[in-house]
Amino acid sequence: MIFGHLLTAMVTPFDEEGKIDLPALEPLIEHLIATGTEGLVVAGTTGESPTLRTEEKLTLFKRVKEITGNRVHVIAGTGTNDTSYSAELTRKAASIGIDGTMAVTPYYNKPNQEGMYHHFKTIAEATSLPLMIYNIPGRCMVNLQADTLIQLSKIPNITSVKEASGNLDQISEIIENTPLDFQVYSGDDSTTLPIMSIGGTGVVSVASHLIGMELTKMVKSFLSGNVVEASKLHRQLLPKMKACFRSPNPIPLKAILGHLGLVKNQTRSPLLPLEEKETKELLHVFNLA
Repeated sequence: MIFGHLLTAMVTPFDEEGKIDLPALEPLIEHLIATGTEGLVVAGTTGESPTLRTEEKLTLFKRVKEITGNRVHVIAGTGTNDTSYSAELTRKAASIGIDGTMAVTPYYNKPNQEGMYHHFKTIAEATSLPLMIYNIPGRCMVNLQADTLIQLSKIPNITSVKEASGNLDQISEIIENTPLDFQVYSGDDSTTLPIMSIGGTGVVSVASHLIGMELTKMVKSFLSGNVVEASKLHRQLLPKMKACFRSPNPIPLKAILGHLGLVKNQTRSPLLPLEEKETKELLHVFNLA
């Protein structure tokens, strides 16, 4: 399955009591679809997955799929640093009717390459749905090396990777040595165009909550062969992409979405909302101050 070129790592809306704000999901999702999103990654890092309980994740998966129908792909974040739990959550998510799953490299445990191969193989065997692997060494303290991912890509339903290593040499090796239909997504907005320029598919984006139409235009320009226009848009959008990560994600994003009235500016502890001064500086970058 090809999930598309512009996927959004969706925030999880919370209310003032810290509960999932289910009524806020529909306007948020409609906004994302209207601005170019082709797929939604639910309960990933941007969705504050470490603070979501199993029941909350399953409720999210179900409600998002109900809202989207078949308009965009819904990819459930089911990966943790516990292989057995990740496989079980994957099975439960698959029964809801979502379109694919995503599993992050095991954090804190710091497994070796053989351990990570076993981890992802076990999760893939728990479902017939497509599985996206998420490699983010900056958060997990382990890097899924190219050779390991190339071996994993031989498993039929491991169909894509979200690469946030920032290592273009590693990503080039992956693209060169995985099947033609294996999809390599940028895990950082700022490396979307560089990764696409070496054969990548697109991006799992954070900034698409705010600049989805512009990112869509950049991706389409590149795909149509207008590299000069795509490069110009990349340079223009770069300050906004970087601004989304001035504080740990999704703190800055929720500050802006709260200002726009799309979701409440509520994060779960230990993440805390931005101070007023920081919010004003952030809004200035997006010409919202």
